[in-house]
Amino acid sequence: MLRRFPLPAFVLLSLLSFAVLAPGVSARQGYREAPPELARFVDAPTSPSVSVSPDRSTLAVMPGRALPTIADLAQPELRIAGLRINPRTGTASRGTYADGLSLIALGDGSERGVTGFPDGVRIASLAWSPDGRHLAVKVAGDTGVHAWLVEVAAARARPLSERALSDVLGNSWAWEPSGAAVLLKVIPSTRPANPPERPETPASPVIQENLGTAAPVRTYQDMLQNPHDEALLEYHAKGELIRVHLDGRVEPVISASMLSGFEPSPDGRYLLTETVHRPYSYQVPVSGFPTLVEVRDRGGRVVHSVADQPSSETVPTGFGSTVTGPRSVTWRPDRPAALSWVEALDGGDGRAKADVRDALFTQEAPFTGSPVEWARTELRYAGASYAAEGFALVSESWQATRKRRVWRVALDGSGAKTLVFDLSTEDRFGNPGNPMSRPTPEGRSMLLTMDGGRSILLTGEGASPDGVRPFVRKRDLGTGSETELFRSQDPWFESPVALLDPRTGRMLVQRESPENPPNYYVREADGSMRAVTAFPHPYPEMAAVSKEFVTYRRADGVQLSATLYLPAGYDRERDGPLPTFVWAYPREFKSADLAGQVAESPYRFTRISPSGAVPFVTRGYAVLDNAAMPIVGEGEVEPNDSFVEQLVANAEAAIAEGVRRGVVDPERVGVGGHSYGAFMTANLLAHSDLFRAGIARSGAYNRTLTPFGFQSEERTYWEAPEVYSTMSPFTFADRIKEPILLLHGEADNNSGTFPIQSERFYAALKGHGATVRFTLLPHESHGYAARESVGHMLWEMSTWLDTHVRDAPPRDGSVGVKKPTG
Repeated sequence: MLRRFPLPAFVLLSLLSFAVLAPGVSARQGYREAPPELARFVDAPTSPSVSVSPDRSTLAVMPGRALPTIADLAQPELRIAGLRINPRTGTASRGTYADGLSLIALGDGSERGVTGFPDGVRIASLAWSPDGRHLAVKVAGDTGVHAWLVEVAAARARPLSERALSDVLGNSWAWEPSGAAVLLKVIPSTRPANPPERPETPASPVIQENLGTAAPVRTYQDMLQNPHDEALLEYHAKGELIRVHLDGRVEPVISASMLSGFEPSPDGRYLLTETVHRPYSYQVPVSGFPTLVEVRDRGGRVVHSVADQPSSETVPTGFGSTVTGPRSVTWRPDRPAALSWVEALDGGDGRAKADVRDALFTQEAPFTGSPVEWARTELRYAGASYAAEGFALVSESWQATRKRRVWRVALDGSGAKTLVFDLSTEDRFGNPGNPMSRPTPEGRSMLLTMDGGRSILLTGEGASPDGVRPFVRKRDLGTGSETELFRSQDPWFESPVALLDPRTGRMLVQRESPENPPNYYVREADGSMRAVTAFPHPYPEMAAVSKEFVTYRRADGVQLSATLYLPAGYDRERDGPLPTFVWAYPREFKSADLAGQVAESPYRFTRISPSGAVPFVTRGYAVLDNAAMPIVGEGEVEPNDSFVEQLVANAEAAIAEGVRRGVVDPERVGVGGHSYGAFMTANLLAHSDLFRAGIARSGAYNRTLTPFGFQSEERTYWEAPEVYSTMSPFTFADRIKEPILLLHGEADNNSGTFPIQSERFYAALKGHGATVRFTLLPHESHGYAARESVGHMLWEMSTWLDTHVRDAPPRDGSVGVKKPTG
């Protein structure tokens, strides 16, 4: 073993509002404020959100949203069936809201604030009418979420309905194709005033049973536990569908049911509905419950049954697996009323060998004829875009090989198809972009074609060895030749947002630079531009911070990259190497060459999140942000077969590059990450001596608690026990001697990262005498939202880094790979 400087003998535990406290730690400490340099990022305005009208004439702008308070997060919350429900409002909890809405005319740039909303309005979301003349707006209140209507010409809002929306199962509204009415899913008028009470005496045991059928599922949180949970779910999730005309008339459509989705046909004559039904699962969230898919007429009467989809419990393991029977059922946008869906031909089993995986079907109204198969895919179906000229672009992909193909398929029933793209999902340099679409008069989306359907327009990020430069290209589907119509030019970073006029090439773009925050411009065909927005710089004091995108190689030749931030006014010759904070997140690849592709631009504005590492540059640290941590497994070798070795090699290369540049002090480097980045952090401390301390947020540390796969790992624990064990830092808790800070949200419901992961890891570390601090943030989920929580998190991180990295005394011994013990 390498010699080390003696470590402090204390072990700290800080559990906010937690029942058990370590000696010497007071619950009265309360929430701590971040240091001033970091606190400014907690309250910095976030980017406004925008939405372009279907007629491309208006830009709706909602201002940036402030962080909620811990009181907001502490509202009553039911956690059942994978849902988070606010029982007071009858809707999903943990929403974020805008406090206003404005409309900008893209023709002349004039801006109008929308009036008519109540004071202190909280806008959750909006939806344009198909003709762009109106906006439906969801407004959150203390007793529920209500739909409002904005008349664009007058820029004035009014309530659309007094009935509160039933928002628990997601989809709660839809414009009718005519734009003259909105379908609303509202809380049933027959619902009792109070939810069902939990019986004091249970009526029976809670029994789950499996009769010899393999039903592996990933690890989920907040599942149903008993019949009372089922009753609560139905009480809060049932909705009643009504049709509200803009002239005020209201028509009932569907009575109270577990309606999870509804979609009017393009001609408005039918409704496609999805209804969750019993038996409910105690193993998967509501999104995986049995679901009945039906076609109804305008009055809500069932005219055709499409499918009764089984519970996702029955889906085999593997990313290529799916449900049997019709799935991805939707309306074709190119027909007045024609269904489209996909069915697995391999039993839905991604591990079964099959020459053909999926078949695509269509069925025309009145749905009395037999479905027509119009395409098959050798890989798993991944989407379709329809063109008015009688063809569709059909995508297929396969996770295990990272392969993706796109076909041009005729819709005349001939099955004729031509290959458009054959590529790797890992190949960012070779990514041709995504086809651009256009809105239809009925509110649908179809392929944007040119030259009578011979050409399409593609837009993408434009990754290359020189960095990312977004583009728009015209592609001839017959010859494959491409003409570049637009590409972002240095020293700016421009991203196409919407093509305002396909004939002239006039478009709306988002434009930014390292010194200028993102704003929206109308770009004319001749290259001239007119500003549409003027959002201010959220933190002008950061302009003097040095930012550089750096590339380097690890020992085996794989190219790596990171964004290096240096403090304002830093001079290498005068100030010397700096204490450094490395922030990263591992990713799996099947190709070493593709793992090293550059996917950043030096010309982007630095949007600083208080949840990241960049703010610490203001505390005098060099920051290596988004340091590449590729885990590669080529051919038959899986990436995770050598996870630890590659992880350490990545970290060694990042530090070495900083040392080579003279800006990183190798004796004062800390590492951190969130979620899988926390998992990475713990592994690096267990298997190397490269870092003085680590910060691990909301991580999973024992992979046996996620036995049916995690991240991109498809193998189960029983198929690869050595991999699960070797990758689990919990297994090597006795080897972690560097100080480690654990943070976790008390209400984390992300698959696999439940709070017990950090609780058990802390106990293991404490049992072996590690220097460790564990902070549990009340009411927080996987990401931390409340202003008080974010501020306290920054205080914890800053204190930990200053104590154990910046001010750390010299250690005895060299840095490198940790030798095995025993």
